[in-house]
Amino acid sequence: MSQYINIYGQQIQQISSDPSNPTEGQIWFNTTSGLLKGYGFVEAWATGGNYPASIRQLAGAGTQTAGLGFGGYPPPLTVTAEYDGSTWTAGGNLTTGRRRLGGCGTQTAALGFGGYVPPRSTATEEYDGTSWTAGGNLTTARDRLAGAGTQTAGLGFGGTIPAATAATEEYDGTSWTAGGNLGTANYNLAGCGTQTAGLGFGGYPVPTNGNKTEEYNGTSWATGGNLTTARRALAASGTQTAGLGFGGAATPVSLASTEKYDGTSWTNAPNMNTARRYLAGAGTQPAGLAIAGGPGNIATTSVEEFTGDNAALKISFFT
Repeated sequence: MSQYINIYGQQIQQISSDPSNPTEGQIWFNTTSGLLKGYGFVEAWATGGNYPASIRQLAGAGTQTAGLGFGGYPPPLTVTAEYDGSTWTAGGNLTTGRRRLGGCGTQTAALGFGGYVPPRSTATEEYDGTSWTAGGNLTTARDRLAGAGTQTAGLGFGGTIPAATAATEEYDGTSWTAGGNLGTANYNLAGCGTQTAGLGFGGYPVPTNGNKTEEYNGTSWATGGNLTTARRALAASGTQTAGLGFGGAATPVSLASTEKYDGTSWTNAPNMNTARRYLAGAGTQPAGLAIAGGPGNIATTSVEEFTGDNAALKISFFT
């Protein structure tokens, strides 16, 4: 049997507090707690608290422990719900009920924009953690668009008007102005990141746009590394250099597959437990949140939480 000293070239350390930056497989004895501990890499999806309504084509914002879901289909299209990392509670209803809308921001400072009422909408609303109020309208009414950024520095791009559009708009907390166009007109794509470092990927038609990734620098879009699996109607979390894409559809199949982006290329991560499309996303790459959606045209309440590389310290206890 291999011994720890032969693998790592040293004996198990005896230290009074846990190391701040342990390496994979490292083991130590904490003399303060009297426990033998080890650092183990964990990357997986786990079941979260169910969304309060079976819904799809909704938008998301916030983090894994302070998430927000809003809008969607079937009616009522005004539903807003807040997540604390365990359970969802009702939030203030959208003023304009809609589906296939864009979203970004946090649980207490979210932005919802565009969507389909019908007709396609220019409406923008700002959430303060309690209620929604009207913001400045999008320049162009559209649905099936993607969002990124914050309530005061938002980004909306792609979508249908009704044809696929490459148009990008930037929000300053008051009004929208034109940004640089996507390289390819696209809809049912996913977005994450910030207004000056945005990421857009996937979309329709598949496979023409379905594996494409574009990166925004606040002025223009540039081509990034292709998704491993072409798809549309997927969700996202994270940043331009640490993005997470999950779910979606590769006609006619709903997907559970997950991919991670490092600013250059995508790599596969563990699948979600439930394949789904038209879901919402929130959070970061190491702590993502997949909200509702469903296989085909079926809406679900299912929520999943992703734990991945670079997540908070994972300590295993040995006896």
